[in-house]
Amino acid sequence: QAQLAESGGGLVQAGGSLRLSCKASRTILSVFSGNNWSWHRQAPGKQRELVATITSGGSTEYADSVKGRFTISRDNAKRLVYLQMNSLKPEDTAVYHCNAVMGSDFRPRYNWGQGTQVTVSP
Repeated sequence: QAQLAESGGGLVQAGGSLRLSCKASRTILSVFSGNNWSWHRQAPGKQRELVATITSGGSTEYADSVKGRFTISRDNAKRLVYLQMNSLKPEDTAVYHCNAVMGSDFRPRYNWGQGTQVTVSP
């Protein structure tokens, strides 16, 4: 079972940028590159939502709410998944999590990590 560690969150003013990182444990070294990876977020009182995905081949997809502002990327050698967030808005405030995903419904493959808090002030 993998352990996922997200980092890079913080407090930023609207219009600012943050870069989130997700480190996967060595236990999945052999399968990391074959996984499709994703970033999700959960705001207070709301359900977790899918923000961005990146396939094993590097294809990316984004939620409409972040398209053109966020960029997902991966470094297979370092077992890292990134989320570059630009032009942040207060509605982007949430706890952000990464996970590998399976199937057309993007089911999470591993246990969720602690996540990283992103707070965007007006």
